[in-house]
Amino acid sequence: MPTRTDLERTTCARRVAAGLVLVVAFLGGWTTASAGKPRAGSTSQQDAGGFQLTEKVRVPADVRADYDNATRALEAKQYDQGIALLQKVTQKAPTATAAYVDLGIAYGKSGDLDKALASLKRAVELNPRQLVAYNELGIVYRRKGEFAAARESYERALAVFPGFHYARLNLAILCDLYLRDLACARDNYAAYQQQVPDDKQVAKWIADVNARAKP
Repeated sequence: MPTRTDLERTTCARRVAAGLVLVVAFLGGWTTASAGKPRAGSTSQQDAGGFQLTEKVRVPADVRADYDNATRALEAKQYDQGIALLQKVTQKAPTATAAYVDLGIAYGKSGDLDKALASLKRAVELNPRQLVAYNELGIVYRRKGEFAAARESYERALAVFPGFHYARLNLAILCDLYLRDLACARDNYAAYQQQVPDDKQVAKWIADVNARAKP
């Protein structure tokens, strides 16, 4: 049976995970990369399936091919191959934020949390409103036992977009299981429940928090 931490919401920049869609589409020499808020030439939309966040970045054709191959490798859990390809992408297209997000996730999956942090920090340096990178930073910090930093990262994602319910749930789990901040856990579980009413497990977690909060 999965634990609550197994349900942390994470995603790659070109993969569907937990309802979050970050699209990378190549059109006439341009690529769209994940972004936290629409900029000039970018789009953002939300539908029943989750979020779609895009930003245009110019890349050469060979970078496009490497990125495509990298995302396929990551989907197949071939992390070493994916990391090698994404390193090439970031060298040739150093402003492609999505590549740094994916690289950070791949490093995290392979167990190299320090490199994961470095890649994700680079993503938010490139785009300080990169809410997906902040969510992933929170997960990595939590895995490193740096719970205050994890909380700050989730809260930064939510400051960019309060409706980003993946970070909302991750923050609730962090407050519940690691920070023992039951008020924070209850408030964020409740906010998540309003955004995702079909998630039946969260009602049980709210009841559990309420029971523990009683004097």
